[in-house]
Amino acid sequence: MSLADDAKILLIPSGYKTATPYGKLYSVFPIDGEQDFRIDRATTASRVNPGGLVEQTLADTPRVDHLGGGCPSVLIEPGRTNKIIQSENWGTSWSFFNGASISTNQTIAPDGTMTADKIVSNGTNFGFTRPSSNPVISTGNTTFSLFVKADNRTTGWLRLDYGTTIYNRKFDLTTQTFSTGFDNTGNIPDSEQIINYGNGWYRLIITDNANTTSFEPRIYVTGNTGSSANDSLFLWGAQIENGIGATSYIKTTTASVTRSIDNLECTTSYILGTDATFYFDFEAYSYDSSFRQGFMVRNSAFTQYIDFISYQDSGIYYFRARASANGGTQNYLIAFGERDIEFFQRNKVALRLYENNFEIYVNGSQMKTGTSSAGNFDVVDGISIVNDFGSSPTRPACKLYDFRVYDKTMTQSELETLTTI
Repeated sequence: MSLADDAKILLIPSGYKTATPYGKLYSVFPIDGEQDFRIDRATTASRVNPGGLVEQTLADTPRVDHLGGGCPSVLIEPGRTNKIIQSENWGTSWSFFNGASISTNQTIAPDGTMTADKIVSNGTNFGFTRPSSNPVISTGNTTFSLFVKADNRTTGWLRLDYGTTIYNRKFDLTTQTFSTGFDNTGNIPDSEQIINYGNGWYRLIITDNANTTSFEPRIYVTGNTGSSANDSLFLWGAQIENGIGATSYIKTTTASVTRSIDNLECTTSYILGTDATFYFDFEAYSYDSSFRQGFMVRNSAFTQYIDFISYQDSGIYYFRARASANGGTQNYLIAFGERDIEFFQRNKVALRLYENNFEIYVNGSQMKTGTSSAGNFDVVDGISIVNDFGSSPTRPACKLYDFRVYDKTMTQSELETLTTI
């Protein structure tokens, strides 16, 4: 028997239905559907479907995402706005410089349509394209992303120009790496990433701290000393959003577009005994601000709970864990400076509560043990509780692979096995 068979509640993203009025994400246990999750999202939003294509899902529909193949996840994202106009059409609202030109609708895009454009150089140094009008953003953390596919070049450059600060970064699709900018004076962004979307497409992501509300993003098709005639790359899906880390792709045409928050929750209550374990398998890949709930288990009045909240400390992004005891007294189980659960990586976390004791396991190891001085923890031993994965518009963006609740005593060996990556 596997550990999954013993779970009181088991949510592994797979089956779902579209909105009527809310879409539903089916839990494996219990089999009567009492712990199925509903999704409340006011807008359409994208995901990667089982065929590996980026597609739009209806409002109020769970987004079971298949990026990279293997086991799918459900996307739980904050509200974000793509500030780029004409995100898929470089022939409209984009300008070209130093001999660069565009050929539209040249190859199949990540969404399966013949809409990807090609940027072509005529051999003049540093041919590039940029929006005809600079995007208007909020100062602070800003993320620029776009999809790129090799044609007869596998390298190019991204440049973000804030006037007083410039980021120049070379990308290499063969090695899937970034390196120093072409003039060696560009700053290194706060974070950068290249994600393989299959079929030769890669999403390039750069995050930095904007010091102005208007800036100029550029895409170069060039080498260190310029380019040769007819050097080319395919482009699709440009996005600029406030926040750290790129969220799912938001298509725009004549204006910026906002995707609403994914509010995923189960409002049907359940009761646990004196010893229970809560398990989360997830990856947090975008951060807006501190003290935003990633996951929560609570009573209907929000007065008794456990939760994992976002936090930033000296450029490190992680989760702190809290739990209430003896009628609502807050206890920090993972406190300030304890970076056991970090962003931008997959984590398997188990939190065991019994009487006034707790144990926390992260990625196969017991990271924390302790007791509550206020008394027994509230969400065990007869309290009626529900599951809520956060409803703040600036919640962390997470891929949730597995969520379980165990109403039994779990051994250290079982918890280490459960959380091993």
